[in-house]
Amino acid sequence: MRRGGEIRKARRGEAGLLAQLRRPPGGRDARIMLLAQLLDRAGTGVWAASSVLYFTFIVGLDAGRIGLLLGAAGVAGIAGSPLAGHLADRFPVRALLIGCHLVRLGTLCALLVVNDFAVLLPVFAVTHLGDRAAKTLEMLFATRVAGERRATYQALSRSSANAGYALGAGLAAIGLAVGTRGAYQVLILANALSFLVAAALVWRTREPCGRGLVAAPPGGGAPGTAGGAAPDPAAGSGESAWRDRGYLRFVLLDIPMNLDDSILGVGLPLWLVSHTTAPHALIPAFLVVNTVLVVVLQLRVSAKFQGARAATRAVALYGVTTLVCCVLLAAAAGGGILLASAALLAAAVLATAAELMRSVSSWELAVSLAPPEARASYLGVAGMAQSVQKSAGPLLLTGAVMTAGPAGWLVLGAAVAGLSLVQRRASLRRLDDLRAAAGERAAAEPASAR
Repeated sequence: MRRGGEIRKARRGEAGLLAQLRRPPGGRDARIMLLAQLLDRAGTGVWAASSVLYFTFIVGLDAGRIGLLLGAAGVAGIAGSPLAGHLADRFPVRALLIGCHLVRLGTLCALLVVNDFAVLLPVFAVTHLGDRAAKTLEMLFATRVAGERRATYQALSRSSANAGYALGAGLAAIGLAVGTRGAYQVLILANALSFLVAAALVWRTREPCGRGLVAAPPGGGAPGTAGGAAPDPAAGSGESAWRDRGYLRFVLLDIPMNLDDSILGVGLPLWLVSHTTAPHALIPAFLVVNTVLVVVLQLRVSAKFQGARAATRAVALYGVTTLVCCVLLAAAAGGGILLASAALLAAAVLATAAELMRSVSSWELAVSLAPPEARASYLGVAGMAQSVQKSAGPLLLTGAVMTAGPAGWLVLGAAVAGLSLVQRRASLRRLDDLRAAAGERAAAEPASAR
């Protein structure tokens, strides 16, 4: 009994976050990439916390121009994912990722000397294009080096990324407290340095095998769709995601499955300020709750939803969780300080739970529903869902949902819950089609051999 207990304790220890970070799926290369992502996100956290203030107080832009700047960056970011996927079908992922880091390094350093808005606009847009392209390339790298354990790798990636964002925001707070031009410039250089170090770390990795191919877990998606399998007619006869209506339907439905990001970052703070009696000091707690829960729980949640069919369950749970979150937000507008504060904090927890579900389902289904011979370009198109949501989500919340009051949140929650069920059914149908097509090919192969 004692020996059995020791074995169970050892296994629990091995499954812990720190142990997994020491021995991630993909080995040495994955470990280096996770460190690169941590440093990259730390720099991004520094810039995200200070960029609006920098453009306001140092560059001297008004609110309208800052809005235009951020809007142009969002549009450029939408193009980053499919561009990265297209190039990854033709060039090594490792070299492309290094190039993205160096492009962002150059454009960010240019911000130190650029004050003309006409020049600032394209420079800032290119920075965001490189940012979205880099994120897509990181996941392509992960799916190749981690293989069928890519869900575990992604959980580790999200945990390290959130830790990096939190570290960066803390460092930015020091510079913002000083508030001088020199302090802001130091913050920009800190972000630029993170890109340089990340590029150097990526250079130390080895190029993952299977250019244009991404391994799918046996049993997680359709049988016979592992990397190198024959083209799948059920997924579209061509190799372009733009002509595959089934896959485009998945990407379109995946846009509202990313709304947790805007709810947490835009909806919660603005709703607190404009429609509740909760204290404004509660707003930083939303970020703290989100960061801590993602770091602590992402690995455990990912372990419960391994494979494509399990990911479809996570999609349904995403809808239910978002609906309850929206109900709490609606209820927060009608209560006193304590009730509003409790409802908003609970909504932040549920928005984070939705984020955990989304991180499991979105990428896993994007891989499993794509034809194996063109997964890189397909994943690039799938990455557009998050970029589109980042551009349209805040406008939806501020222009429609919050304008309608508590009823707006109820309608949003019901809509997301309904669309999540549509996404789940459509994904299961496509997986069944993939399985049937793979079975037909397997039956035809012995006959052709004879």
